[in-house]
Amino acid sequence: MGKKLELAIAVLNGAVGDHLARTGNGLATEMTLVRGGEGLALERDALAAALPSATSRVVVLVHGLMCTEDVWTHEGGADFGTLLARDLGFSPLYVRYNSGLPIMENGAALAKLLSRLVSVYPAPIEEIVLIGFSMGGLVIRSACHAARQERSHDWLPLVGRAIYVGTPHRGAPLERVGRFVAKILRAVDDPYTRLVAQLADLRSCGVKDLGDARVTLDDPRHPVPLLPEIDHFLVAGSLATDVRLAWVFGDAMVPIPSATDGTCVDAATFALPPDHVKIIKGASHMDLPRDPAVYAHVRAWCGKTEEGA
Repeated sequence: MGKKLELAIAVLNGAVGDHLARTGNGLATEMTLVRGGEGLALERDALAAALPSATSRVVVLVHGLMCTEDVWTHEGGADFGTLLARDLGFSPLYVRYNSGLPIMENGAALAKLLSRLVSVYPAPIEEIVLIGFSMGGLVIRSACHAARQERSHDWLPLVGRAIYVGTPHRGAPLERVGRFVAKILRAVDDPYTRLVAQLADLRSCGVKDLGDARVTLDDPRHPVPLLPEIDHFLVAGSLATDVRLAWVFGDAMVPIPSATDGTCVDAATFALPPDHVKIIKGASHMDLPRDPAVYAHVRAWCGKTEEGA
């Protein structure tokens, strides 16, 4: 399957993937681990053959809405995963999934996928690093929450750190604006206007969840707290040079307070250590997963030992 077709299917899944899955449509993407553009069979012998140089440190990268794992790829063909393999000896794996499904559903699926990975991985795993772009970060949070709640997943204690790149931890305002506009259109006494509103409401559960950063339905706290046993690192983008505009519009998709999970209100209210939160100036939302400045921070965070060296 060509890259353009894969991207087209990813966009379709992001837009109406919940409908595709519900109706059994073959275009619905099933969550899988990918390496070199090919899905990995999670069987011990098959995985050993696919990963002959598997190391004890694994990095799992999760793409965002309407994307594939190619969102991480730089112009030269490298990506955050291959660079971490080169620089720090990680074994990179990439998650491909239906981003139109509810985030909670994808989180539960990722939790099960990681459990299966740990059980068949061809080397003893010392650490798993999770890296999520945009919605992918919320899927990671949801997976960790599901694993904690179920207490039956052996992968969670292996997660040393989680890195969120342009993730709308406090929701995506543009989706909420679209929701409000659709509501207004439905109130207009005109059949054509109401038809437009109905079409607007066809957007997937995944898109709607993104607006509120909804990662679970079984915990009244919102957003669900970051697990304290994991080191968390946040990256936000900032396009505007004016500080006030940058704060509101961020990377043009996710405002800085949302991408930083509200930790950057002022120096006295940091929920995370200051060096765990980075703001990349001049970076748009889609620049972030392939930005060299972002990778420099990711590499530094992944290179830290437990003692902070």
